[in-house]
Amino acid sequence: MGQYNTHMNIQFRRLTEIDPKEIIDLMNNPLVRRQMPLLQGHWDESISRAFVTGKEKLWKEHGYGPWAFMVDDKFAGWGGLQPEGDETDLALVLHPDFWGIGKTLYRQIIDRAFGEMGLDSVTVLFPPSRTRIQGFLRLGFREDNELEFNGETFIRYRLENPGLLN
Repeated sequence: MGQYNTHMNIQFRRLTEIDPKEIIDLMNNPLVRRQMPLLQGHWDESISRAFVTGKEKLWKEHGYGPWAFMVDDKFAGWGGLQPEGDETDLALVLHPDFWGIGKTLYRQIIDRAFGEMGLDSVTVLFPPSRTRIQGFLRLGFREDNELEFNGETFIRYRLENPGLLN
């Protein structure tokens, strides 16, 4: 893929609408796994079912959660917004064939977060090994805190809603 144009059809769908095999293939992709230190072992159908069930539960309990991203009717990945304690976390997990569309998806997610949802801020979590973050910093994210999940350290970055800043 690589090059994307303004004529591509991007859709945000629920993960329940995606063939589980496509989610399994994404989550077992070595380039994707390298970015996600909490992924352990082989991702199989039962793990995929539990994952989708958990994400749907977020929608039921909070009214929002991650989406599946479709680009020209192809599953590109998943992500969006999800509650993490008192915060709203932004995630973007794309198949390497679609890495070039991340910024477009990000803009649509942020428009929803600060526009439709009126959130004060969103956060992203990166492992310390992820050093190529200059793009996120240019978008306005600032280092916020260091956290630990399941024995793995993450650095949380925060983006404030620009409409709330004086």
